Amino acid sequence: MSTMLELTGVNKTFNPGTINEKQALLDINLKMEDGDFVTVIGGNGAGKSTMLNAVAGVWPIDTGSIIIGGENVTALPDYKRAHLIGRVFQDPMMGTATTMQIEENLALAARRGKTRTLRWQVTDKEREEYRERLKILGLGLEDRLTQKVGLLSGGQRQALTLLMASLRKPKLLLLDEHTAALDPKTAKKVLEITREIVEKDHLTALMVTHNMRDAIQTGNRLIMMYEGRILYDISGEEKKNLTVEDLMYKFEEASGEEFSDDKSLLSK
Repeated sequence: MSTMLELTGVNKTFNPGTINEKQALLDINLKMEDGDFVTVIGGNGAGKSTMLNAVAGVWPIDTGSIIIGGENVTALPDYKRAHLIGRVFQDPMMGTATTMQIEENLALAARRGKTRTLRWQVTDKEREEYRERLKILGLGLEDRLTQKVGLLSGGQRQALTLLMASLRKPKLLLLDEHTAALDPKTAKKVLEITREIVEKDHLTALMVTHNMRDAIQTGNRLIMMYEGRILYDISGEEKKNLTVEDLMYKFEEASGEEFSDDKSLLSK
């Protein structure tokens, strides 16, 4: 099996040497094999999104190395590793161009990283491919290719962003609390679509979530973070048999404190 993501000794401190100094990542070691779907859970400030941003290259890490699909990207800025990564953010507005049509958004995603040419229009062949891909979502968007994305609901936009992020079959799909801004019913649907796309395209995915039940029911591996460290890394049968209560107990045992009374953290 090939390794798709390898973090070795990754450290990140924000505002070093100031009163606001915060060690956000503490000696993070993480290895993900081809096809792994890892969910990441932890309280606010645990380092979940910081870890995702480190992988995406949003800012440089202090020490350590990051290898994606066999390529050492440690020193590369985000735009130079974008061809390896698909990303879906918490805000449904972030992944799509509002004033452009659905098919134009998909074409942008499909041509990302390729040389720009003056021949921009979407071909019939591409259109057919987009229709087929949109059918997977089960939202009827395949019949609305020329509709402006700004007219879609949050859930529809997030589903479209998922499709765009996975269109080029990236080495790694990063999901940063991508269902948190949606109502429960829509969040459930988008999560179902996520599982389908990851499985169908055999993608390697890293998903940050606040919802314990989602973290347990999704993927083949679960990581719990606390104060910039990885506390637990659970997979296989152990993950299958996990309960929300188990997770809360593990957190309390390792951190010496109760899981914060953040309602979304305790989502069952």
